[in-house]
This record gives sequence, C-alpha cells and structure tokens, in this order.
Amino acid sequence: MSQRHRALDTFGQNIRKHRTEKGLSQEALADKADLDSTYISGIERGVRNPSLLSIVRIAKALGLDSGILFQGVKA
Repeated sequence: MSQRHRALDTFGQNIRKHRTEKGLSQEALADKADLDSTYISGIERGVRNPSLLSIVRIAKALGLDSGILFQGVKA
C-alpha cells in the first residue's frame, strides 16, 4: 500500500473513532459538517482525499481541534 493510502486510511480511521465515540452516525456527522454522508463514508474508508476546509468542518462538527484527526498520520 502506498504511503498516501496509508495516510488516508489512518485519517479516516481517526474520524470514525471520534465519530463513534460521540455516538454520531455518518449521516449525523455529515449534517453537522454540512457535507454529504457518502463523502464522509469515502473519507472514513480512505478512498477520498478531503480538502482542508472539509477537514476543518469535520473537526468542528466533532468538537475537536483538527490536529487530533491527524494523529498517527505519517508523511
């Protein structure tokens, strides 16, 4: 697996972890972040590469600093 895919996988896993800890469905997170639920699904599966603005929206919807979503993501 390429380094890029590992980074996207780790990032997506972090979102899923925090989303489920908060008891949110993908649909609820998408609503709070003003994004589409299929986009959230793609990010969590590591097949979408979100923009910075999307990352900020997701972090805000989760009540987190965006840096927390990058824990374990290797460059």
